[in-house]
Amino acid sequence: MLSSVRICLPSTTLRASLCHGCRGGAPVRGMGWSPRLVTQCKCEISADPSSDNPRVLITGGLGQLGVGLAQLLRQQYGRENVILSDIKKPPLEVFNSGPFVYADVLDYKNLRELVVNNRITWLVHYSALLSAVGEANVTLARTINITGLHNVLDLALENCLRLFVPSTIGAFGPSSPRDPAPDLCVQRPRTIYGVSKVHGELMGEYLHHKYGLDFRCLRYPGVISANTKPGGGTTDYAVQIFHDALSTGHHECYLRPDTRLPMMHIADCHRATVEFMQAPECQLSLRTYNIAAMSFTPEEVADEIRKHLPQLKVTYNPDAVRQTIADSWPVRFDDSNARRDWGWQPAYGLPELVTDMLCSIREKRRNSGLPVR
Repeated sequence: MLSSVRICLPSTTLRASLCHGCRGGAPVRGMGWSPRLVTQCKCEISADPSSDNPRVLITGGLGQLGVGLAQLLRQQYGRENVILSDIKKPPLEVFNSGPFVYADVLDYKNLRELVVNNRITWLVHYSALLSAVGEANVTLARTINITGLHNVLDLALENCLRLFVPSTIGAFGPSSPRDPAPDLCVQRPRTIYGVSKVHGELMGEYLHHKYGLDFRCLRYPGVISANTKPGGGTTDYAVQIFHDALSTGHHECYLRPDTRLPMMHIADCHRATVEFMQAPECQLSLRTYNIAAMSFTPEEVADEIRKHLPQLKVTYNPDAVRQTIADSWPVRFDDSNARRDWGWQPAYGLPELVTDMLCSIREKRRNSGLPVR
């Protein structure tokens, strides 16, 4: 039997007067969604001017997205106000760039100490196993992607945090509308990664409506970055092809040449995340939004690269697992709600993305003393 939890029922007056943060009223005793003792707090607007700057903790910070997001947030809120975390030792440049701590999302006590000791107000939860890697280890993916999520949901409720949990193109399935996929539709994903992301979307929305949790979620398309290596996602070919183009001049693609998927430059992804986190809660009609920038096929991105590197050769050897995953995903996102509610606009199209990726990777290779085509 689940243990009792202490919660606060949302106050109608407080809901009307606050446009951000958790909302609550008088505490009552009852049964809760978590077996862990959770205290639902009432957020108060502080007169301390320093409270204008959030204190941010990023989990899974050494993946594709964490380091870049930390840099952008530190530019706006100060170096010491953004703490990057992971279970791996950071590269020296990451360690020297700002606060870094060890954090295992499966260790609730460790996470709780970090939140309390550092007076965290925003939590960005990036820890997850991606689509193809998750299918190769379903048990581990379920543990990290779902148990880890429950830990941060508990912490956000207990400490009245603004919680950001990314979702993905993988949250859709074969029965979803594909061109375009709207924010609200049938999802039914067929990967453990997608299932765990739908679970996160629904848990966050439930806790927002029931307890006032300030839960925020963006469905990312495939994210393309020159700063991190591919990490096991189905869209990672769109990163690897640039490295191959500048090193060997040959790329073997694990998807069919006509496989169209939504994509986004990492700079747009980071900017969307920050703008969404900064948006007043009263502007948000949803807790989970699609965001879009472009949609292309392997053949189309290869043709755009050949405008800069005409000798690029691409061969196609579809991988059954990744191709099946890609065929179940949307070919385009409808992000009209994000554009209307909080002003989302991408800056990069395919030509701008290709130019930037080639320039960035070429510079990195030269700085490392590697040959460049």
